[in-house]
Amino acid sequence: MGLDLDENHANFQIKAYKPGNIQINETTYTHSIIISPERFIDYWKPQSISELTQNDLAIIIDLSPAILLIGTGSTLVFPDLEVYGDLINEGIGIEVMDTSAACRTYIALTAENRNVAAALIIK
Repeated sequence: MGLDLDENHANFQIKAYKPGNIQINETTYTHSIIISPERFIDYWKPQSISELTQNDLAIIIDLSPAILLIGTGSTLVFPDLEVYGDLINEGIGIEVMDTSAACRTYIALTAENRNVAAALIIK
């Protein structure tokens, strides 16, 4: 069995996640965040999926990801289409999943050097 060199070039990588905590590079956070390979938004307003609004996702347009992963906390809850519909109209693919799955998916996609962003609700 051969080994492949990890060539993940993302500046911001998810190293660990458990409900209430997420480690980005060497720092652990206990609040919601937005992460992409090149940008990190340390404090993101919604702390639960019920607080998520269209305005909270407006910054995603500036990041210009091909795919946005929305981590909804410890359980999967689909937000109303009106909350993220503008992003779809901008050509951004949206995937909604619990935050644990969103973290795993972000890691996999950045390992493939894909243009992805993740809006992660921690709780």
